[in-house]
Amino acid sequence: MSTMNKQNELGTESILKLLIKFSIPAIIGMVVNMLYNVVDRIYIGNIPNVGGLAITGVGITMPVTQIITAFGMLIGIGTCASISLSFGKSKHEEAQNYLGNGVTATLIISILIAILGNVFAEDILILFGASENTLPFALTYIRPLLLGTIFNLFAFGLNNSIRSDGNPKLSMFTMIIGALINIILDPLFIFTFGLGIQGAAFATVLSQFIASCWVLYYFTKSSKSSIKLTLKDMKFNLPIIKGIFIVGLSPFCMQVASSIVSVIANKSLMTYGGDLAIGAMAIITSISTIYIMPIYGLNQGAQPIIGYNYGAGNLDRVKKTYLYSLITATILLTLSFLFIETYPYVAVNMFNNDPDLTEITVSGMKLFLLSMPIIGIQMTASNYYQAVGKAKKAMVISLSRQVIFLIPCFLIIPKFLGLKGVWLAGPIADSLAILVSSIVIFREIHMLGKTESTSTN
Repeated sequence: MSTMNKQNELGTESILKLLIKFSIPAIIGMVVNMLYNVVDRIYIGNIPNVGGLAITGVGITMPVTQIITAFGMLIGIGTCASISLSFGKSKHEEAQNYLGNGVTATLIISILIAILGNVFAEDILILFGASENTLPFALTYIRPLLLGTIFNLFAFGLNNSIRSDGNPKLSMFTMIIGALINIILDPLFIFTFGLGIQGAAFATVLSQFIASCWVLYYFTKSSKSSIKLTLKDMKFNLPIIKGIFIVGLSPFCMQVASSIVSVIANKSLMTYGGDLAIGAMAIITSISTIYIMPIYGLNQGAQPIIGYNYGAGNLDRVKKTYLYSLITATILLTLSFLFIETYPYVAVNMFNNDPDLTEITVSGMKLFLLSMPIIGIQMTASNYYQAVGKAKKAMVISLSRQVIFLIPCFLIIPKFLGLKGVWLAGPIADSLAILVSSIVIFREIHMLGKTESTSTN
């Protein structure tokens, strides 16, 4: 099918059929990418005698790994979008310049993170909430990951460029390769080789190294790539790199904001619940990620459908696509919530073998995830505004949940309710963000209906 026909089907094909076609690969990709961290935590939490403290150590490192991911988004999404725009203008050489300078930026930033991160690792982790009990575990886990930043950014960040080159299935395949290798290596390194938490880090770095080798092979040797990585295109070009950073700045800022939230949460958890509370939050975050990642995939599938039809003036199809994605997200999240509430120990015991940690996690999870059935409203609203090119509204709605409401809730509510207040900060912040999102998005959808009605009269 030609590119033109592929685009035309967005305006004519059944919306439900399009959502399935576009969302399933995206959901698979998001779930596979999630497996890197979740599988690590499952194995780490079950290390004999130290599982509870070990997973708490991993929880402490979460803001650091989020910042590394933020740089992956800055370069990866920026390079991917810039290549797509260059292809749209039929500027093949410019696309290669973006790819080459994306690799150059990756090399420079990776070296800086690896060196500065390891030099200041102890100070950073203490700042982020590590205690004398959890600091050794956190350091043991984070040092190999910092040294392997370059493979992380290649495997996660520049893999986006394979998608912009017109090969989304190969891009998904890259993530599947890395995740499967990580799943195989984790028990081998942690238990068989007796490396413990450090083994989990080594497994992650090695799996990312193999995935990054595949990305480099694709852009240097593969016949499937329409652009090639050359030394000439890697020559440092400030305007090109600046352009990459400008495009990738929005997701970078949101990811850094998420890291800041994690630091504040760890501080509150340490103050009101101690080391085990931080470990509990690491498990709760892992469990919620399992159920939320498919919604991100659903949103990725809905984006091109909404964007194309909005641009083409097919506002009724825009409205239906948004509502279908909202209904689907709400059904999936409600089913996930019911499972968590009904079988909390099944979910928690995957990540942990410590009875004390299990109890604090179960009680915290039942409170922290109370708003899960309705957060689809906020998530799909943010996605809608991204799809129609209203980036500022998309960012405000995204940050309303992660930053604007959650940070004050973490700082204020625990002062009155202690640890219970930390757990309740999540659903209270979510509810406020959902209220704001509902007012904004349903007004927008209502106006779409009016505009469509006017245009057909």
